[in-house]
Amino acid sequence: MTPVIQVKNLKKYFPIVKGIIRKKYSYIRAVDGVSFSIEMGETFGLVGESGSGKSTIARLLLRLIEPTEGEILFKGKDITKLSKGELREVRKNMGIVFQDPASSLNPRNTVYDTLLRPLKLHGIPKDEAEERIHKVIESVNLGEELLGRYPHQLSGGQQQRVSIARAIILNPEFVVLDEPTSALDVSVQAQILNLLLDLQREFRLTYLFISHDLSVVRYISDRIGVMYLGNLFEVAPTERLYTHAFHPYTVGLMSSAPILNPRLRSRKKLLLSGEPPSLINPPSGCPLHPRCPFAKSICREKKPELVEVERDHFVACHRAGEIDFSEFLGGESVG
Repeated sequence: MTPVIQVKNLKKYFPIVKGIIRKKYSYIRAVDGVSFSIEMGETFGLVGESGSGKSTIARLLLRLIEPTEGEILFKGKDITKLSKGELREVRKNMGIVFQDPASSLNPRNTVYDTLLRPLKLHGIPKDEAEERIHKVIESVNLGEELLGRYPHQLSGGQQQRVSIARAIILNPEFVVLDEPTSALDVSVQAQILNLLLDLQREFRLTYLFISHDLSVVRYISDRIGVMYLGNLFEVAPTERLYTHAFHPYTVGLMSSAPILNPRLRSRKKLLLSGEPPSLINPPSGCPLHPRCPFAKSICREKKPELVEVERDHFVACHRAGEIDFSEFLGGESVG
């Protein structure tokens, strides 16, 4: 079966310019050679610290920004090579939900106008558009009385439901969820997550779910990728990652999360020293080696490749399998 999304050696370097003539003198390496795939009907979670490149990948997958290098295959077709007209057709099958619903909705448009716009852009007839709007509002558990309201007249949870409705109104196969619950209260987060799961089952959606909240990602994802400094360090099925992580950064990321279960609070934590290095001048070899307590000379000299260490479990670490992380990990939730 062909994956819905395949990413191959994806790179995005943002140029840094200075002076009157805007001369380029360096680059921010936001995404630096990332590869992964997402199967049909799957939720692939992407986690990492702020600045790790997660949101840049989200925008690259929909070609909202252009990649510096690499391939982005949607159902086997490389969208980086498509013309604007061809890309428009492909985007019917893609949607995105942004982090802050208030800023992603046009304050001058009613809910009805917000939902109508993508249908008009893609030439959906008026009668069918009306039918879709009423159906999608019902699907996200909002009343039709809200169609005439403006974003400022809605709660945060209602605004995000409208954003989700807009993302799925064209019946896409693939939806990017860029931290869709981080701006919401905890109780509302749970409602939105359950709504996303219900919609996935109803419409057979495939998700890329981006978040820095480990408990949220664990709840919704089938597989998880861990990013650091524009690099993908580990990819594994969700429960396998949480109980048998191979990369020191993954373990350190989990150690930094609050532990809600009192029985697990005495568990040893793996602390990474210092701050993440600059994206403009990243370290040689493994990007983590200046902070990693297990780094050896090879870590400073050679950048590790993402390799399969066990079935469906990929790690980019020279010491994968050498270190026992069992004292830092456990089978229960760490977030």
